[in-house]
Amino acid sequence: MASRISLRQLEYFVAVCKAGSIAAAADQIHVSASAISAAVAHMERELATQLFVRHPVQGITRTPVGQRVQDQAQALLALSDQLYTVARDSSATLGGALRIGCFVTLAALVAPELCQGFARANPQVRLTQTEDHQEGLLKKLRHAELDLAITYDLGLDGGDIAFEPLATLPPYAIVGAAHPLAGRAAVALDELASCPLVMLDLPLSGDYFLSLFKAAGLTPQIAATTTSQDVLRSLVANDIGYCLANIRPKALVALDGRALVPLQLKGAHRALQLGLAWYKGKNMDKLMQAFCERSRTLIGEGQVPGMAFGPSDLAP
Repeated sequence: MASRISLRQLEYFVAVCKAGSIAAAADQIHVSASAISAAVAHMERELATQLFVRHPVQGITRTPVGQRVQDQAQALLALSDQLYTVARDSSATLGGALRIGCFVTLAALVAPELCQGFARANPQVRLTQTEDHQEGLLKKLRHAELDLAITYDLGLDGGDIAFEPLATLPPYAIVGAAHPLAGRAAVALDELASCPLVMLDLPLSGDYFLSLFKAAGLTPQIAATTTSQDVLRSLVANDIGYCLANIRPKALVALDGRALVPLQLKGAHRALQLGLAWYKGKNMDKLMQAFCERSRTLIGEGQVPGMAFGPSDLAP
C-alpha cells in the first residue's frame, strides 16, 4: 500500500518546526507557503492529531505530539538519505553477472588475460565465458544469452548488433616448413591459388576466406576443411596444404611440434576488425562498460593478448 504521508511532506513539516513559522520555512527551502501549509494540514488529518498551535502574530509552536512527530520524521528522513549512500557505495564496487562470448579461435589467446583477468580484478563479478563461431555468438547476443562478445565484424548486416572495432587483422598465409614457398617473406594470392588449401570452415569465416579469392578472380584448390584451429595448423604443418588466417599466435608450431611459417600476402585484401559486439536493444550497464574499458586497454592496433605483431602484419 502506498504511503499516506510522503517524504516531501515530512521535509516540509520538519522545515516548519525548525523555522518557527510557515512563512519562514517557505523562504528557507524556496517552496510556496501554500504548499507547506497544505502538507502540514495533510499530516494532521492523516495522524488525526494537532501538530502545531497557530498564533496569529507569533507564528506557530509545536504541540507535545508535534515534538515527537518531528523526532520521528527526522529519523525517517535520515534513513531515506542512507538509500542514496548505499547506492553510491554499491556502484563504486563492480558486482553481478557478466556473460562474455568469444570467437572460438580467439578464446585461447585473448580470454585468459582479458576475461579472467577482469574477473580476478573484480571478485564480486560472476563472469561466465562462452566460445562459439560467429553465427552462434550473434544468435546468443540477440537472444540475450550473452552480454558482450569478443569477435570479428562478420555477419553484421542486420543492423541490430552494435560493434566497436579495436584492432585490424589483415589476412596472411601459413605454410609448413617443407612447403616450396616456406623460404619466402611474402606471397601473392594467385601464387597460392594453384596450391592445396586447408580451410577453416566455420560459419561466416569460411565465406570470408573464399571472398578473398573471389575478389581477386581466383578459385582456390581446397584439399581439406576443418572447424578446429588446432587441426588446421596440424594439417598445414604436415604439408597437407597452406591456410589463410588473421590471428597470429606467438607460438609458430602445431600441436605435434611441427613448425609453421607465416607469409605476408601481397596486395590489398579485406582485413577483419577485431572488437566488441553487443545487441543494440540491450542497455549498456556499468559492468559492461567496465569490461569494454578493459578491452580497449588491452586490445589495440598492433596489440592483442597472445598474438605476435611485426612489420609483416601490415598489408603492403
